[in-house]
Amino acid sequence: MKSVQHTPLLHIVRRYGPVGGMERYVWELTLQLRDMGYAVTVVCQRCHAELPAGITVIELGEVAIRPRWIASLRFSYRVSNWLKNNPQAGALIHSNERVNVQHVSTIHGPPFATVRDKPWWKRASIRVAAQLFLERRELRNAQAIIPNSQIIKEQIAHYYPEYAHKLTAPILPGVNAGEVREARLVPRDGGVIGFVGQEWKRKGLAFAVKIIAQLRHTRPNLKFIVIGPPTNEIQFLFTDWDSGYELIGWSKQARYAEFDMLLHPASAEPYGMVIAEAMAARVPVVISDLCGAKAQVSGEAGAVLSLGAPMTDWLAAVEQQLQRDTPVPQFVHGWDIVAQQHDAIYRTFSKESLP
Repeated sequence: MKSVQHTPLLHIVRRYGPVGGMERYVWELTLQLRDMGYAVTVVCQRCHAELPAGITVIELGEVAIRPRWIASLRFSYRVSNWLKNNPQAGALIHSNERVNVQHVSTIHGPPFATVRDKPWWKRASIRVAAQLFLERRELRNAQAIIPNSQIIKEQIAHYYPEYAHKLTAPILPGVNAGEVREARLVPRDGGVIGFVGQEWKRKGLAFAVKIIAQLRHTRPNLKFIVIGPPTNEIQFLFTDWDSGYELIGWSKQARYAEFDMLLHPASAEPYGMVIAEAMAARVPVVISDLCGAKAQVSGEAGAVLSLGAPMTDWLAAVEQQLQRDTPVPQFVHGWDIVAQQHDAIYRTFSKESLP
């Protein structure tokens, strides 16, 4: 097949810019694709950063974000209408949203179809029907479906077996190089454990607090740093604490190099960028087996446990990382690698197959 490199690429995303996990994925990927020689156009509601040189950005205007299914339908309609009025002959269309005009779709989160496992009264609504319609339509129309973790790939194959043949190998998010933790021994009575994540309930903050509280019996100077959640939402979790914790709130860049370990006992985490970022900073991690990034956590990098494991197992795993005297291997997965993996998929399309 002929390569589509140097033919137009059209990326679709509602918010264009490094303003969220999925949005950063698209932002970093399109910058790398531009540098590889692709002609990149991005169709979005609005660009949330300075317009990048060498990329054409089409802003269609913002819509109310809720209800989400109505917002998705409205954005999809606007994209279709724009393409109707602005035909992109020969362009390969790559979407990250619930549209029906794409050749390639990237799936950044668990399928909405998991709702099928809930009681019927939680499924009987227009919202659920609309979301299932939008999801199935997206998967049906895409010629290639890129999951961004192995967990997502398995979930899509489970809930939509008729589209499993379209699934590619997962393409993980890239990790930007940042400050690296200096090799150091952790004091036996202390240390610094970090938690990072805005959606603190799903990411297991309440359980993490219980783990740290138990460890403080033997490590009285242990410090717990929480980055992401609004302080007023989580202060109640620390009612019995007089000291030993710091609530940072939202931060553009987590202070991984200050951590002696990252604790991430999430109950649902399609990937978990904070895990990759911590390992890139040479910080050991202890995470749940419900994190998509578990495949990247080697025995040298940390530990992966079931949420059903006894508390004693979690305490032992955290203690083991705090006591380690060997450096953590640095996790390397740059956005240039992510772009090369996409390039390989784009090359499977022939120019003749693009309208």
